[in-house]
Amino acid sequence: QVQLVESGGGLVQPGGSLRLSCAASGVGLKWYHMAWYRQAPGKQRELVASITNDGRTMYADSVKGRFTVSRDDAKNMLYLEILSLKPEDTADYHCSPRTVTGTPLRSDWGQGTRVTVSS
Repeated sequence: QVQLVESGGGLVQPGGSLRLSCAASGVGLKWYHMAWYRQAPGKQRELVASITNDGRTMYADSVKGRFTVSRDDAKNMLYLEILSLKPEDTADYHCSPRTVTGTPLRSDWGQGTRVTVSS
């Protein structure tokens, strides 16, 4: 009965900011490493940011300095703060528990939340 629901996406101009949220239910988030993935049309899903269960963060080179991942285990929430959005950030964003090596544990990805960066 685990459920993950992403929100916070939208249409934003280049240079704008967004805060994405991932709400988990049916599982204690504190037990897992978590990650954000994104998938643009016609491209494979890629890992963009992750955070361990003790707060260590990692980022893809393409988003370093602009993306910040955080977690609130008491609220079972995962967040992604995005600054200085670029058109190439346009994608559907998903959250998932992950392995130590970054492999997602989620099998049903759903719709995610869509980020569209355009002037």
